[in-house]
Amino acid sequence: MELTKYNHATVVLEQDGATLVIDPGTFTPEGADLATAAVAVLVTHEHFDHFDVDAVRAALDANDALVVRGPAAIVDQLGAHDGRVAAVSAGDAFEVGPFSVQVFGEEHAVIHGDIPTIANVGYLVNGAVFHPGDAYLVPGIPVQTLLLPTSGPWTSTAEAVDYVRAVSPEHAVQIHEAMLSELGQQSAARFLGPDGLGPVPVQILPAGESITV
Repeated sequence: MELTKYNHATVVLEQDGATLVIDPGTFTPEGADLATAAVAVLVTHEHFDHFDVDAVRAALDANDALVVRGPAAIVDQLGAHDGRVAAVSAGDAFEVGPFSVQVFGEEHAVIHGDIPTIANVGYLVNGAVFHPGDAYLVPGIPVQTLLLPTSGPWTSTAEAVDYVRAVSPEHAVQIHEAMLSELGQQSAARFLGPDGLGPVPVQILPAGESITV
């Protein structure tokens, strides 16, 4: 597969001419176009930086073959669209186009005790690429490429180190970095990689650039 990173948490996977979009949030201005061209959109949770409801709704209207999967709150906001929008939860597995998807996890990481916790799921695509959303989800099975969140009100460097160690991927790509300066991103990559406390290199992939996974 080809993996293209966009702003913050948005990632596009391409295989056999088909694309799958994960978390097209409002920080990704091209999100509606990406979603319209995709066979599926996967949403980890309902926060705006992961789910631009207007962009996804426009894509559903423009592409009558598009399917959307996410927690129940996503269906509540979009509507079912004749079954094209459906809720998923931990333990689910499905196929769409050339992509096989496994679903993990249940809740968003705690931001603060005063803020209610919402549903959050992670997706393992084609047994290779894992997007955890906003949680340190350990799938408990081998992961080739871990999409590693590095900034946000819920993140913790100490927990992130333990998280990468627990998942033990072959490779990690930094995501959810919008709250970090360029220096902060580099610092996080070093600290979480083998030059710091982590087991594998953490790659910084600029928005719009791609790698093969």
